[in-house]
Amino acid sequence: MKQPAETNAAPRGPLAGVRVLDLSAYIAGPYGCTLLADQGADVIKIEPPTGDNLRKYPSTLEAESRAFLGVNRGKRGLVLDLKQPRAQEVLLRLVEQADVLVHNFRPGVPARLGIGWEQLREVNPRLIYCAVTGYGDQGPNKDKAGYDQVLQTMTGMCTFQGKRGGPPEILYGSVVDYYAAALVAAGVSSALFERERSGAGQYVGVSLLRSALTMQSARMIWADDEPKDVGRDMRSGGITGIHPTREGWLYISANTPHFWQALCEKTGLAALAQNPRYDSVRKRAEHRDEIVPQLHAALQARSALEWEAHFGEAVPCAAARTVEDMFDDPQVLAEEMVTRYDYPGVGAYRGFREPIRFGATPAPDSIAAPAFGEHSDTVLREAGWSDAEIERLRNEHAVL
Repeated sequence: MKQPAETNAAPRGPLAGVRVLDLSAYIAGPYGCTLLADQGADVIKIEPPTGDNLRKYPSTLEAESRAFLGVNRGKRGLVLDLKQPRAQEVLLRLVEQADVLVHNFRPGVPARLGIGWEQLREVNPRLIYCAVTGYGDQGPNKDKAGYDQVLQTMTGMCTFQGKRGGPPEILYGSVVDYYAAALVAAGVSSALFERERSGAGQYVGVSLLRSALTMQSARMIWADDEPKDVGRDMRSGGITGIHPTREGWLYISANTPHFWQALCEKTGLAALAQNPRYDSVRKRAEHRDEIVPQLHAALQARSALEWEAHFGEAVPCAAARTVEDMFDDPQVLAEEMVTRYDYPGVGAYRGFREPIRFGATPAPDSIAAPAFGEHSDTVLREAGWSDAEIERLRNEHAVL
């Protein structure tokens, strides 16, 4: 385990000393590596000469994609053309010194590039090798390209998201990708822990298909005597959900008896709480057409923000806000989840930091995503190349 040579600061975070080679693109693999960087790992993002495709996503920032900045914070950047033999030699030397390698190539591609699991375990038997795929390593779909919304649609998520009787609807926000990223970070961390006992690395497989189905564990239950079209909708009859107010929209959660009682009392609908027809979530779902119109009428007395303040801690709720509101939200600021970064061509900007808080091993100060090839020379010098050798690699188009 090595630390970056360019810093004199003491290593911070529970994963300090762990070096990660991130060969992945888009969101699932890269953000999984970012979560490792957030915990102190030295993550080196290795991009092809064309760059991570996420850099090309639409953005009002001219110098860089907003998505790339948000997904790749905390890393250093190196550009290698792995189609060049000399670049493959560079990568193999980096693998010798690394603890973790993450990629999201389709099955079969790594072996052709000389970086398959069986090949790299010979180079570094302690390597944790994490492959992020669309559908897994085997089966009829293993060679298909997998993307967040493709897997959402395939696995029933869009059908459940749609309104009853209406068309399926996409869940925006790349939820499958981000959950897969969490599985990457968790799986790699567990493999590192196991390596402390066995001394050996191992293969870690994460797929978007596994991610999408893991997210639906509460629905992925089918008793032997149930029909195929058994109801799996867990929405509680329309009472828990987003409702219109005099101004704005308000989400209310009132499934427990305590919160249902408080909701009724604070909206002036105390009689509903006393009615035995409505004394369970299931009964309220059955009689939603009787309850929801009364609730909507009562909510017209205040704005969403006023209801939020009125309910306080008695009723779990939130006025619908934009993500821009989060930059100055008092709770977000109190938890220090936003910090300032600086990026070439973009300048100073505010962004998210520290998804996990550690009491004994605080996370390192978060840094911006790497500019394209920003740390190529530094990383190669750390690995033992001289400036003259680096220049030759660049002239051979192995390194940018």
